[in-house]
Amino acid sequence: MAFLELNNIEVVYNDVILVLKGLSLQVEQGQIVALLGANGAGKTTTLKAISGLLKPDDGEVTDGSILFEGEPIHHLPAEEIVRRGIFQVMEGRRVFEHLTVEENLLAGAYTRRDRQNIRPDMERVYTYFPRLRERRHQTAGYLSGGEQQMLAIGRALMARPKLMLLDEPSLGLAPLLVKEIFEIIVRINREEGTTILLVEQNARLALNVAHYGYIMENGRIVLEGTPEELKNNADVKEFYLGLTAVGERKSYRNVKHYKRRKRWLQ
Repeated sequence: MAFLELNNIEVVYNDVILVLKGLSLQVEQGQIVALLGANGAGKTTTLKAISGLLKPDDGEVTDGSILFEGEPIHHLPAEEIVRRGIFQVMEGRRVFEHLTVEENLLAGAYTRRDRQNIRPDMERVYTYFPRLRERRHQTAGYLSGGEQQMLAIGRALMARPKLMLLDEPSLGLAPLLVKEIFEIIVRINREEGTTILLVEQNARLALNVAHYGYIMENGRIVLEGTPEELKNNADVKEFYLGLTAVGERKSYRNVKHYKRRKRWLQ
């Protein structure tokens, strides 16, 4: 039994638009699993289906099942899914801009009942993100983009998640900050034992930290494997790592060639 298991999930928006079309994947406990794909493939919808955040967008799981620790969760409200140990870090950070850093972190612990452990956990977040300690009384809206991403991940840690869903953590960040964020993600996985499902457009970066990976196209999983298997796949090299067979970078202006080479969909 997998820690998290999606079985033939279908998701429909506004009772009309079919976004996920029989998607299946598994996440083993203690792993970092990368979910890769182009814009519009359905990656964020997949995370929202797991975390229960489809409803505000008029989305609904209409078929299939989502099991977490062997129990179905696809019809549970988002707050109950958080209590069971799943926390999503949204794309674009989504911190509470008018609250301080410390108030944001406390908000992450809102569903917890062990109030005596909240302060020690906040100190642990500050060990991962020393800059947040320096700015703990500062209004979150005035933080840099990288600091807001650190705060969003720190707020997730305050919920003591068993499974953390990370949606594009590198988005809009400078390369040095991206490197720092991903080093911390690996530390959290290793030191806290937190399982992570990582949605990321930077395929090279994601595969460098993941234990396993899936590639999505048009609402379906089209390829899966270990990072080494995916890195050595000719189509992944060309379409996601930007390399030709001889290791040269390739331009994607020729869209017809791109479509012709997507062998896994044929």
